[in-house]
Amino acid sequence: MSFGGEPPVYSPPPAGDPPRSSQPPSHSADGESAGQPPQPRYGQPPQPLYGRPPQPVYGQPPYPVYGQPPRPPAHGGFASAFDRAAGFAAPPPPQAPSPAPAMPALPLPARKGRSASIWVFGVLGFAMLALIAYFAIMLGTAASVIGMVLALVPLAIVLFGVRLIDRWEPEPRSLVIFALTWGAVASIGLTLLFDLALTVAVGMRNDFFSAVIQAPIVEEITKGLGVFLVFVIGRRAFDGPVDGVVYGALVGAGFAFTENIQYFGISLIEGGALQLTVTFVLRGLVSPFAHAMFTALTGFAMGLAARRGSGAAGVIGTGALGLLGAIALHAFWNGSSLLGDFLLLYLTTQVPLFAGFILAIIALRREEARLTKARLDDYAAAGWFTPQEVVMLATPAGRRAGMQWAAGLRGDRRPLMRSFIHDAAALAAVRQRALHGHDAFAAADEQVLLMRARATRAQLLAY
Repeated sequence: MSFGGEPPVYSPPPAGDPPRSSQPPSHSADGESAGQPPQPRYGQPPQPLYGRPPQPVYGQPPYPVYGQPPRPPAHGGFASAFDRAAGFAAPPPPQAPSPAPAMPALPLPARKGRSASIWVFGVLGFAMLALIAYFAIMLGTAASVIGMVLALVPLAIVLFGVRLIDRWEPEPRSLVIFALTWGAVASIGLTLLFDLALTVAVGMRNDFFSAVIQAPIVEEITKGLGVFLVFVIGRRAFDGPVDGVVYGALVGAGFAFTENIQYFGISLIEGGALQLTVTFVLRGLVSPFAHAMFTALTGFAMGLAARRGSGAAGVIGTGALGLLGAIALHAFWNGSSLLGDFLLLYLTTQVPLFAGFILAIIALRREEARLTKARLDDYAAAGWFTPQEVVMLATPAGRRAGMQWAAGLRGDRRPLMRSFIHDAAALAAVRQRALHGHDAFAAADEQVLLMRARATRAQLLAY
């Protein structure tokens, strides 16, 4: 059959079939001959022969009728179920996308009072260049580089410990970097300048005076100054004793990093690889938390004042008490290595002191969880959270259970749960600052964090 407008060629019936009529074929009004296939019109589909549509043959798919959409195959594209290829499996349907990427970016709390200025880092950058030149001149490039690489080991250990303390309410990144940089650059630089000035004024001192008197006083004052500057710069991120311990430990970790570069470099120059190994074990592996623990006492005292809503004067007064404790602990630690059997004193005094420090941190975390739960209970009473959510967001056991539950959701929604917990902890801190009335941005931050919490909850529970 042709569809271009020309009539199809007439094929006579087979021999032996009687003719239907002895008359010559007459043309109907439509120009079709009786007994011949209908002639299709140009632009129109052909009509079925003798007015009946083609019938499907059993076991074969039906031929489609021209002008009508073909019916879908009944056996997945095969003529029958018996024609299906061995081992054939239909591809799985595509997974629906997770709702998280489609959510718009959520607002963030105000940065004022929660971040360090870029100009502060500029000043510290110039001081760092001067410190690098000092090490290159005093120790040489090779010894300085080797000492720096080895000093990264105790630094990583301390940062991991700080992360465990502050994992649910991490401090602003710029303040963390400032605290580390202050300890590693400014505090070391001020200590070296004071030592140089004292040497010019009174001459050389003996080891006992330098290690037990001068070093604890000068070093802890310069490090404590860094913690106080964190309070002044980031007052809205300095909420209590735990934050003070974190910032103090960060300043102490930065100080120990640079001091270890000097000690490791001197050991390599004076005693070679053997003396360097002994110094690395004693300072890098046996007592990596020493400086962090000293300065954490100063930060703890300042954090207590911050929790009560004290200003700069109150923080200085309370922080001075913590500073005295840090100086005494530092002097005892240094003296134990000069006045007796270091190993015996280490096992009988320094290890118990460190164990007590760990227990104090655990107690502080429990108190922080209690306070967080109390503040979130205020929002639960107003309908923002359920009592079960408060337990999940405020307590260590509830947070672990929440993370396990989120891990079992489609797409592993632990990052969402972690964000939910972080925002809830920040919301509790904002509420605490609002109770003292010393945060002008408390109301705005509260609205932002409540909005974030609602949006994150919706993402966690979405299909």
